[in-house]
Amino acid sequence: MDMKRVKDYIYWLYYQYLLITCSYVLEPWERSMFHTITVTVFAMVVYTAYVFVPIHVRLAFEFFSQIFGGHPESTV
Repeated sequence: MDMKRVKDYIYWLYYQYLLITCSYVLEPWERSMFHTITVTVFAMVVYTAYVFVPIHVRLAFEFFSQIFGGHPESTV
């Protein structure tokens, strides 16, 4: 792919984002605040998923392995 097509595709994705969020009708300072809040919330969701999902998956695996006949852990 040449750079013009990549640039046009990224511009098209950004335009779709503006249309979906209806932020194209905002003033520039409002749009900036909206994008800042959106990126911050998205970053917090990604961080929370990165930190807490593996813990919950491990606990669920241990729970279901005990229910369905897994070997009990030794009490040393």
